[in-house]
Amino acid sequence: MDTIIITVDLGHFKAYRVASDPLGRPIIELIASYDSIEGHGKLSEKLSDTAGRFTGGGGEGEVAKGYGEPHHLESEIIKKLEKMIAMDINALIKKERCESWYLAAGEKINNGIIKKLETGVKAKLEKNIPADLTKVRKSEILRHFV
Repeated sequence: MDTIIITVDLGHFKAYRVASDPLGRPIIELIASYDSIEGHGKLSEKLSDTAGRFTGGGGEGEVAKGYGEPHHLESEIIKKLEKMIAMDINALIKKERCESWYLAAGEKINNGIIKKLETGVKAKLEKNIPADLTKVRKSEILRHFV
């Protein structure tokens, strides 16, 4: 039975099928790939200080006021992206009907993704590497898992 390898970070998702050629050598085929717009860019680029984030300069007789400061915005965006990635993994593993699969996700998001996977999908996870391998060439992916 074929194995699936999934490499993800907050902006990229790649899935590969690992099969064998007639001589028993592994063949790696890209079966899914997309880039997430929300995962790209800095938080400061997504926010605007329009509507006067700080009215008044805080000088003598003035009070500096902050409106809608993004205290937990970055962590909420990360949680949302982890959930989306987990949903995509769940759908892909069910669709491919594979017996086992491998995951490589950046250290910052790895545990969050694993926690959000469905029980049946998580049970088939054979290897988990907390590393971002999204930019690794297809020919080199397999060596990280053997």
